[in-house]
Amino acid sequence: MARVSANGVECYYEAAGAGAPVAFVGDVGYGAWQWGWQHAAVAGPYRSIVTDLRGSGRSAAPPGPYDVPALVDDFTAVLSDAGVRSAHVVGAGLGGMVALEAARTTARVDSLVLVGTAARGDGLDLEPLWGDPDDPAELERSLAAGLSEAFVANHPDAVAQMVEWRGAEDADRAAWEAQAAAVEGFDVADRLYELTVPSLVVHGADDAIWPLERGEALAEGLPRGEFRTIEDAGHLVHVEASKRVNDDLLGFLASLEDA
Repeated sequence: MARVSANGVECYYEAAGAGAPVAFVGDVGYGAWQWGWQHAAVAGPYRSIVTDLRGSGRSAAPPGPYDVPALVDDFTAVLSDAGVRSAHVVGAGLGGMVALEAARTTARVDSLVLVGTAARGDGLDLEPLWGDPDDPAELERSLAAGLSEAFVANHPDAVAQMVEWRGAEDADRAAWEAQAAAVEGFDVADRLYELTVPSLVVHGADDAIWPLERGEALAEGLPRGEFRTIEDAGHLVHVEASKRVNDDLLGFLASLEDA
C-alpha cells in the first residue's frame, strides 16, 4: 500500500507480484474493489498495480470538475512512484479513457485492455450507476444498473458483498460528479489512429450504460484493436464475468510475450 502526490493530489495504489507490470484504472465512482478478481489473476505471473482514481477509495477528492489529462497525470505519478517505466494498462469506463489518453500522450503504455469504455463520452447517461455510499439500498439498486438481471438474481451474496465494498470505497456525490465530468469532456474518436499499441476491447453485450456500439467503434478505430463481446453481461463485465474477462486478459498478455 502506497501513496504518491500528483500535482498536490494524493493518490493511493497497491502493487503485488513480479514480472511485467499490469496497471488497472477504474470506472466512475468505484473504488479499487472493482479489480479484485483481475488483481488476483495477474499478481502471480505479472506485477499488478491497482490505483484509486482521485475522488474514490483512499485517494484524495479535490473539488471538481476533473478531466482526463489530470487523471493521466495522477496515473503516471503512480507508475513513477512504483518504479515502473511503462506498463500494460487495463481500464474500465472512465479508466479506459485515461488509458487511451496515456497511450496517446505518453510513452508509459505497452498495451491496452479497454473494458466497457469508448473513445468519446458525450451523450452517455451515467446517472443510473450512481449510488450514495451511505445508503445500502441505493447501492444495491445502482449495482443492478451495471450488472445483468441474471447475475443479480442468481448471486445475491456477491451483490451484498459488493454493496459492502462500495459503502467503504466508492466516491461521494461531489467526487462522482467530478469524475463523470471527465467522461463527458473526453473525445479522441478522430485521433485513434495515433494509438499504435496492441489493444483489446472487451464489452458486455447487455451493457445498458456504455453502448456496445461505442465499444465496437473504439476497436475498429484502433490500428491494432481487437474486439471481444461477453454475452449475458452488463457494464461491470469484469466483475460479473470475471473468469471470462480474465481468460481474455491473460491470453492477450501471453500473446504479446509470444510476438
